[in-house]
Amino acid sequence: MIQGCVLILFKQIMEKLKSSKRSSKNQQNQFPFLSILAQGVSTLAFSEKAIFSPLLKRWHPLAAGVAVATLHSCYGNELKQFVSGIGDLTPDILQVLRAADKLEKDLVQIAVENSVDSEDGGKSIIREMPPYEAESVISNLVKSWITTRLDRLKEWVDRNLQQEVWDPQTNKENFAPSAVEVLRIVDEALEAFFLLPISMHAVLLPDLTTGIDRCILHYISKAKSGCGSQSTFVPSMPVLTRCSTHSKFVGVFKRKEKFQIAQGRKSQVGTTNSNGSLGISQLCCRINTLQHFRIELDVLAKRATSHVRNSESAHLHNIADGMGKAFELSTTACVEGIKQLCEITAYKIVFYDLSHVLWDGLYVGEVSSSRIEPFLQELEQYLEVISLTVHYRVRTRVITEVMKASFDGLLLVLLAGGPPRAFHLQDYETIADDFKSLCDLFWSNGDGLPADLIQKFSTTVSAILPLFH
Repeated sequence: MIQGCVLILFKQIMEKLKSSKRSSKNQQNQFPFLSILAQGVSTLAFSEKAIFSPLLKRWHPLAAGVAVATLHSCYGNELKQFVSGIGDLTPDILQVLRAADKLEKDLVQIAVENSVDSEDGGKSIIREMPPYEAESVISNLVKSWITTRLDRLKEWVDRNLQQEVWDPQTNKENFAPSAVEVLRIVDEALEAFFLLPISMHAVLLPDLTTGIDRCILHYISKAKSGCGSQSTFVPSMPVLTRCSTHSKFVGVFKRKEKFQIAQGRKSQVGTTNSNGSLGISQLCCRINTLQHFRIELDVLAKRATSHVRNSESAHLHNIADGMGKAFELSTTACVEGIKQLCEITAYKIVFYDLSHVLWDGLYVGEVSSSRIEPFLQELEQYLEVISLTVHYRVRTRVITEVMKASFDGLLLVLLAGGPPRAFHLQDYETIADDFKSLCDLFWSNGDGLPADLIQKFSTTVSAILPLFH
């Protein structure tokens, strides 16, 4: 009897709401039908508990429990049909699911209070009320929303990278425009996520930040790909030959000497493959781009932490504190990528762009007539480009790598210069003077690198030079 009455009342509420919806002139401002139905069912349940259940207890000890279980089932059938047709996450859908969750809590509360004196404490009634799992549905919808956003971000990353030319002149900060676009989309995704009317931002935020982290990591990987490595630009070492013309290994000596001369003529043509076409300004643009990502990722992580703390209760602050590790993969990749690109830039300048005045020219023939000055003059021009182009936070690092590469280049000339070079004792002072000029270029009368830094990386050359005395 109780169930029959409840079913009639539920149908009456349904018909009344449908009739009201049809007669309404302002359809746009209406709340979703199931949200209003949930409020009506909740009102009916509390009325039944207060008015009818005390009377119906004469015939059934758990009258209120039976009533709310019936209402729970009726609304659940409507909700199930609604959920089965859900596609995208919308405010209306979230409103219905939140209303269903609130209704279910109200009905369960009534059932429990009504069953306090029963033998099983109301467990049998609760078993007849399978949960709506509205929170789970919301969570799955948000996860689907996140996946859609991340797929869109991945497409934008690939599209912008295909169009990127790494020209530092495209904006005053000298980094790639594609980075601006990618970070804009990331920022929009985070803002949209925190605008979602849900109560689980802190729980689901790691799903979003992890996906963003992977997309940006993909960008960083592409940004530093195709640039080569240190070994790409270092010239091949001549075959070691220390035999004299009076050696009994004359045949071996002649074959090696012929090979050495051939290598000397080839210099490093072909050692960089296609990387020779990559200009220094483009490498500087890539360095600036990774530095820009490094800065902005830190800003995004702090902003996300602030959103979590402002939108969640205090017990979720431990999740917010963990946001310090957001974008960890990308941040680490930026640091490593900047290091690699700085080294590549330095070695390309010294061993590829300036090979004609260093590896092919310095001390070839007479030491006194092939000094280091031409190398220094051209190197200074590259240092000016770096000073004007590279972000100030990494500028010193790039110049330091160029200095280290220059010292390595000088060492190679002195120790592995091959047959075109022959050193005499009287050349020591000339070589030492050239080395001092190289150090002075980077010191630049105190306006360049610190003297202790120059001394630190010139230690090996300083230790080798006395051997020529």
